[in-house]
Amino acid sequence: MNEGRPAPSGARASQKRRAILHTAREAFLRDGFEVGLDRIAAEAGVSKMTVYNHFRSKEILFTAIVEGALDEGQGTYLAGFETRIAESTDLRSDLTEFCELWVASLTAPKMISLRNLVSGELRRFPELGEAWLTQGPAKVHAAIAGGLDRLVERGELSIPDVNLAVLQLSGLVLSPHLVYGTYGEAPDTELTGRLIRSGVDMFLNFYQKE
Repeated sequence: MNEGRPAPSGARASQKRRAILHTAREAFLRDGFEVGLDRIAAEAGVSKMTVYNHFRSKEILFTAIVEGALDEGQGTYLAGFETRIAESTDLRSDLTEFCELWVASLTAPKMISLRNLVSGELRRFPELGEAWLTQGPAKVHAAIAGGLDRLVERGELSIPDVNLAVLQLSGLVLSPHLVYGTYGEAPDTELTGRLIRSGVDMFLNFYQKE
């Protein structure tokens, strides 16, 4: 529907787009991917045709929600990270703070629910997994790798394989929360802090030059 037409523009159109995205995000998290666009339109206070004019399909709308949620969550810790960590005068403290924000963002209840919803739709909608990977893990991975590369250039770290190191850091500080948060009881606040602090210590003790 409306293939090839540009999305509506202007202040009023932007306001409607924001309303659709907000309403659809809450509806998907509440009712799953089966929620109808007619219901989303009604709750957003717009017509179903307006939803189609902006997003053309429910899949495109869902992808926009995923990308927006990841951008919103990552904005609290990812912006400027590469420069900030590369110029750090207290690497252990700054890397720990970054990891705390990283974990907090991806383990927020709504983010966990959205991640689970994406996982449940991958078989019939594989493009959604690609969107999640591109806007989420791949973007974070690139930022961390860039910061580590600059620390290696400065001679503070000795890392033969930066991409491997990023995966190791993720495994130390983030993976326990995603695994247990999805399939068991998530670590509490005290254990989360210990996991992050000890994970950063292990990482730096292995890669930091003496």
